[in-house]
Amino acid sequence: MSRPMLEIEGLDAWYGAARILFDLSLTVARGEAVALIGPNGAGKTTTMKAIMGLVRRHARRLSIDGQDVATLATFRIARLGVGYVPEDRRIFTDLTVAENLALARRPARAGAPAWDEAALFALFPNLAGMLDRPGGQMSGGEQQMLALARALVGNPALLLLDEPSEGVAPIIVEQMIETIRSMKARGLSILISEQNIDLCNAICDRTYEIEHGALRPGGLVEKNSSRPQNE
Repeated sequence: MSRPMLEIEGLDAWYGAARILFDLSLTVARGEAVALIGPNGAGKTTTMKAIMGLVRRHARRLSIDGQDVATLATFRIARLGVGYVPEDRRIFTDLTVAENLALARRPARAGAPAWDEAALFALFPNLAGMLDRPGGQMSGGEQQMLALARALVGNPALLLLDEPSEGVAPIIVEQMIETIRSMKARGLSILISEQNIDLCNAICDRTYEIEHGALRPGGLVEKNSSRPQNE
């Protein structure tokens, strides 16, 4: 068995003095798509931020491709090959599509799919026709696709997607499902935080359910299985 791309054991996280995550554990295998589902306020976004080192956290184990990152700064975690698309996208609205992509571009990474211009625009054909458009003049769905594309040009081995279907039209969600499937088919490991169960079922191999900052007992569900599995 190869080591997991992402391995979390006993993750706790805080905003100030408020503890948000409680002893959370999950794994993402190489080339696997895993969903973290739950209602607003359950701790999904905090989990993503904790992995990236954006909030105060402590874990018995937090590793990327076997390397411990529990004490690393955010930029060092990104350099290890972790791409992050936050819920609010965080594109540069004053910059063009081309400029947003250029800022994020990184060399190809051993063991990860490479996203050159041809591969990127095959996945996001609409972006190829709006390279000179400022990010602030794009629709919500277009901005989400730009945020995904910007993460991919960094050639990540692991991609964190926080609420990718939030605030976009149903037709864009369908396009997004096909896009994420294509990303996974090329070997990218993906952790998705979502409330859209249909999106998760269409893409993900396994689903963890979180509530009140902890995994729900029996809340791991394997794909094509209706019976919850315990960790």
